[in-house]
Amino acid sequence: MNTTSTMAGLPPVSLRKDAGVIGLVGLAHMISHFSQLLLAPLFPWLKEAFNASYTELGFLMTLFFVVSCGVQAASGFLVDRFGPRPILFGGLALLGLAAFGFAVSPGYWAMALCSVVAGVGNGVFHPVDYTLLNRKVSPRRLGHAYSFHGITGSLGWAAAPALLVPLAIAFSWRVALMGAGTLAFAVLAILWLNRAALKLDGAGPARPGQTPHATDSFGFLRIPAVWMCFGFFFFYAVVLSVIQAFAPEAARQLHGVPVAVAALCLTVYMICSAGGMVLGGFLASDPRRCERVVAAGFGIAALIALAIGFGPVPAMAVPVMFGAMGFASGIAGPSRDLLVKRSTPENATGRVYGIVYSGLDIGQAVSPLFFGALMDRHQYQGVWLGLVAMQAVLIASAFNVRRVRRTAVAVA
Repeated sequence: MNTTSTMAGLPPVSLRKDAGVIGLVGLAHMISHFSQLLLAPLFPWLKEAFNASYTELGFLMTLFFVVSCGVQAASGFLVDRFGPRPILFGGLALLGLAAFGFAVSPGYWAMALCSVVAGVGNGVFHPVDYTLLNRKVSPRRLGHAYSFHGITGSLGWAAAPALLVPLAIAFSWRVALMGAGTLAFAVLAILWLNRAALKLDGAGPARPGQTPHATDSFGFLRIPAVWMCFGFFFFYAVVLSVIQAFAPEAARQLHGVPVAVAALCLTVYMICSAGGMVLGGFLASDPRRCERVVAAGFGIAALIALAIGFGPVPAMAVPVMFGAMGFASGIAGPSRDLLVKRSTPENATGRVYGIVYSGLDIGQAVSPLFFGALMDRHQYQGVWLGLVAMQAVLIASAFNVRRVRRTAVAVA
């Protein structure tokens, strides 16, 4: 039985209703991640079409994440004020509009303008998603909700090159981007038809002993655990960015992995990460152990990364080790999200998740500057050592969040 609903005098939420909300939110989240890789798979075509360097094309991605970061921090306030549903619809519409804008862009600076539009659209999803999940899904199913949310994100990353590259080869890069825009608007239509399931019915129930931070619009900024969570997600983004952009090539250089096999490493990592999130959803059913689950997942991933960077690994074993690393990291995913929920005052979900998850965008914008320099200097072992160090920081950050939260509760 849903204990929270019972305590509040409300009937328990049915599995069908919970599943509907989780599915709709996950579908929207998939489009968010899909849009983050809208341009990168098409760089070879865009480079020729606009006579642009890879540095200039990379700037389009940096622009996207910088804008997304600012919007993510601000959109949390809009979500708490106006509700998540209209903000979600607006974000999806902007992503679809940006995709069609990319498709018809006559030049590089038009692409840059569309990157800004896409960044604005992408910035709303985490405050919206977690407000809906935390407010509408039964507490006993939240671990599975976070698991499915993470899985759809990974699938969105995997789907972008799988859809865009074949369309670009068969037709053109412009047709590929039009296909992406059509997909975004199709998902928007599905959510619109099911909009009743995404409506919030007033404010959430207050916790016993709720602090004044929960009712002060900016009071949550004085909660130390919120900033500890922000730091945690910053370092998590650095880890993810390194794996997505540099780790496969660094492993190829170190172990003589064939190019075709190295290209599979990221796909294997993402698929196995999604599998790990399924198991992680069950482990997250008890919020009291979320820090230990995060530590175990990233600890195992760090040991595997250390072996890839410094061990005598056979070339054909590298994708298998990427898969194991992804599975271990995926296990930590749902418990990672519970860290934030346990540090969030009631009725400030959008604001807190907006600030905390802006650390993701900042980490993804900053990481290439440092690790790209290591790659340019052929410091491939340095890339893996840096990855291991960031994973170790993640483990320490998770326990630091718990320490700061417990200290705050004791003082209160």
